[in-house]
Amino acid sequence: MAPHRKSRPPSPMGIRTPALATAALTSVALLSQTANAAPSEEPRPSLEEVEKKVGDLYRQAETASEKYNAAKEKTTKQKKRVDTLLDDVARRTEKLNDAREELGTFAAAQYRTGAAAPDTASLLLADNPQDYFDQTHLMDRLTSRQKQSVDDYVTQQTATTEKRQEASESLETLTRTQSSLKTSKADVQRKLATARDLLSKLTAEEKARLAAIERQKQEEAQRKADELARQQAADAERRRQEAAQSTAGTSTGSGTASGTSGSGSTASTAKADKALAFARAQIGKPYVWGASGPGSYDCSGLTQAAWKAAGVTLPRTTWDQVKSGTTVSVNSAQPGDLVFFYDDISHVGIYIGDGMMIHAPKPGAYVREESIYYMPIHSVVRPA
Repeated sequence: MAPHRKSRPPSPMGIRTPALATAALTSVALLSQTANAAPSEEPRPSLEEVEKKVGDLYRQAETASEKYNAAKEKTTKQKKRVDTLLDDVARRTEKLNDAREELGTFAAAQYRTGAAAPDTASLLLADNPQDYFDQTHLMDRLTSRQKQSVDDYVTQQTATTEKRQEASESLETLTRTQSSLKTSKADVQRKLATARDLLSKLTAEEKARLAAIERQKQEEAQRKADELARQQAADAERRRQEAAQSTAGTSTGSGTASGTSGSGSTASTAKADKALAFARAQIGKPYVWGASGPGSYDCSGLTQAAWKAAGVTLPRTTWDQVKSGTTVSVNSAQPGDLVFFYDDISHVGIYIGDGMMIHAPKPGAYVREESIYYMPIHSVVRPA
């Protein structure tokens, strides 16, 4: 006969204990998996966010490029100055050695005769010869030739000391500028690398949509350029009519009629034509930050080279170029004028008329014609 087994009481609410345990274990496992799971990735930025971020990075890179250009220009000038100072110090040191040698000859002669040997010998070791003269009255005991040698020695020592100090200070400044140059270069490269990384993560569809956004921007900018061209044409026609009326009103007099361009205006126009001809010849060459030709350009490198071809020297950076001429209104812009962009004046192009310019746009692009309204305009400057 089978042994009698005592039955277990039912679990509360009619749920069997093994089922409850299984459910609890499952919950613990799920919680454990959730706790151990890798944190969710950041949400993917929208295409509009990527487009804005890339645009901002390119602008920041261009600003850093202008800082690089400024530091490079300053470094070049300072290096020339340091080289000149060091050459001058070397020449003065040679003259000082010659003066010291001649003075030493007199000291040796005086020593042999027992006359004022300590005085003249001590002079060669003095930190400040002039103070030494004042204290010892050595000049009173020297011949005219000896006095001339002492004067030469004092002059050369003073000048050499001053030039050495000047060269040392210039070297320190050069070191700081070279450090700034290195920092700006790294800043440009870092921002461009970030922009490339963002663009590389776009799908083919997103790249197509990004291109469509770019086309819309171009079309809107072109519409504004066409509007400016019509306005400028109307203004030119009005001025022509006013000039004709003025000429008719003074036809009984003699001399040049009012409104006729003088030789200065003709010369300025000729220079602008040369600058534009040069700029047009660069169309299709790549944008390279820090470049000023002949194979590639950044924005200010192109405008500087264009006006140099016209015989006008412009500074290297946008921040200096904007100060190198007369500011005019956008409506008054003439071919050859420089158009500056953004509040920080980090971009520049050369105006060609009808609301258009030639410029070196950005990394990955080429020198091209484009509406001046593609970017927010800061100011227009006439260099010549």
